[in-house]
Amino acid sequence: MGVGSVHVAQGDYPALTMTSTPTSALLVVDVQNDFCTGGALAVPGSLDVVSTLNRYIATAEARGVPIYASRDWHPAESTHFVTGGGPWPEHCVQDTAGARFHASLRLPADTIVVSKGVEPDAHGYSAFDGRSPSGVALGADLRARGVSHLVVGGLATDYCVRATVLDALAAGLQVTVPSDAIAGVDLQPDDSARAIAEMRAHGARIAEPGSDPFT
Repeated sequence: MGVGSVHVAQGDYPALTMTSTPTSALLVVDVQNDFCTGGALAVPGSLDVVSTLNRYIATAEARGVPIYASRDWHPAESTHFVTGGGPWPEHCVQDTAGARFHASLRLPADTIVVSKGVEPDAHGYSAFDGRSPSGVALGADLRARGVSHLVVGGLATDYCVRATVLDALAAGLQVTVPSDAIAGVDLQPDDSARAIAEMRAHGARIAEPGSDPFT
């Protein structure tokens, strides 16, 4: 997969400017084999999310909207895993089949891949903890492209989507979450519903199915 990135020096990014016509980007969160049906940490409804995201990806590509895809990219030994004292079974280990993007996800060749959870002591829930292949942090890359509105979908609602959306809002971005492009783990009943309520309370727009999240 080809990867696009912005090569600019740290600290040289322009200030984020909010306008009446925001510049949008699409962020696909962690649609990887281990989080999809049959994976080590499969999210119920994940394949429906893949299908829906493909429609949004096609729309973004047709409109020239930048597309980002985050991924968990954990080392084999990580405090994120049960074996390292963490809460999760082993998943999305670097360079394994489980860490690959799902084969049905139609990411264009110039998708900007953001890797997170790379260090042994990093959980990496938020895509804003990740970096592009050239080492640019997600927030800095968005600023360099003049992005002020982020459309976020992917897996899972109650963990990485939630953390990513809250960080995006804290960074001053407008955020839209298409409700048909996310799915949750729900380790506790209604975890996803609570995550959606929290994102909305912090300022995210939760878009109904069939609406245009880019406007």
